[in-house]
Parts: sequence; structure tokens; C-alpha cells
Amino acid sequence: MYAVEVREHIMIAHSFKGEFFGPAQNLHGATFVVDVAFFRPELTDDNVVVDIGRAHDALKATLKPLNYQNLDALPEFAGVQTTTEFLSRHIFDAMANAARTGALGPGGEGIEKIRVMLHESHVARAWFEGPVKR
Repeated sequence: MYAVEVREHIMIAHSFKGEFFGPAQNLHGATFVVDVAFFRPELTDDNVVVDIGRAHDALKATLKPLNYQNLDALPEFAGVQTTTEFLSRHIFDAMANAARTGALGPGGEGIEKIRVMLHESHVARAWFEGPVKR
């Protein structure tokens, strides 16, 4: 299996509900380093997995509405615990849609799997990985 990975970062604020989250119940900030890996079993005719530039552009477009935002105030996250795990799936869904709709350019249609990893610090990270369903 071949893979290409692109990286970007976002700065957000959010809070959590419930004793489970301890001090993270208070509004706090986070800077996430976001890695997105695209997997395919064979290279394209141009010997690539995907156009890296288009993959990076798609990631930047996905993250732009989240960057420098208080996620608690965004309507699409109303009542949602925006954990690192949740956000990795949210970003995965957008990147899988980019693969399905041609936003990754020629070759994007051959992407079989995507992994989205969010590094929330130098000691903790979470990810979601799954197939790109057509």
C-alpha cells in the first residue's frame, strides 16, 4: 500500500461538559497539528498516490472554518463534545468527500483509505482511519 501525507495546523478553543473531563470543562485553547494520509494499492500512471498540492489545498479548505474559532460557538457543533477523536472523524469525512468528488484531482478516485491524525501535544494524539466509500 502506498501513502502520501500532508500536514497543517489549526488553533481552536472549546470546552467539554461532564466531570469526566475535569479541568477541560473550562474554556481552553488547543493547537492541533493535523496529518492526513492518503492510501492506495497502486500508483497512478504518473507514479503518484495523489497530487500533494491539491491534497494540501483540500486540507487547508477543510480546516479554514475551524481555525481561530471557539468550537462551542459554531452551530454545526452545538451540543457536541469536540474531542480530538471527534474532530479527526469530522476532518476525515471532509477529506473523503474531497476524494469522492474529484477535489484531489486525477488519481484521487483511486484513494482507498484515509487516516486523519490530530496531534494535540507532543505526548498525545488521536486519529480516525477508514475506507473512502464511493
